[in-house]
Amino acid sequence: MREKHLFEYAIVRIVPKVEREEFFNVGVIVYCAKENFLQAMFTFNEDRLRSFCTETDIAELKKHLHSFDEICKGSKNAGPIAQLDIASRFRWLTATRSTVVQSSKVHPGLCEDALETLERLHAQLVV
Repeated sequence: MREKHLFEYAIVRIVPKVEREEFFNVGVIVYCAKENFLQAMFTFNEDRLRSFCTETDIAELKKHLHSFDEICKGSKNAGPIAQLDIASRFRWLTATRSTVVQSSKVHPGLCEDALETLERLHAQLVV
């Protein structure tokens, strides 16, 4: 049996009209310090977004989701936040915001494999 590690995750949400507080899940971010793992997985359903709000700029939202992914990876082209240590990047990505792209509160758990956990959470909470 493999060793279990503490991990944390948050759900990434689209909130088309912040004042209405309606949202739908588009992704998951998982952080596991023991595995030095920080990764996000997204599924963006344009038809579902249009049913919530026809005025939303889909290209702009995709850019924001892409920036989440690039910050997770620590990409040199993703700005100064992406150059922070892995724990700081996760904390920045999951900080409370009042914007169209938000993350849920952070939830902890135990996992044997962070990537498998990310895939399972994505399937359960997003797809």
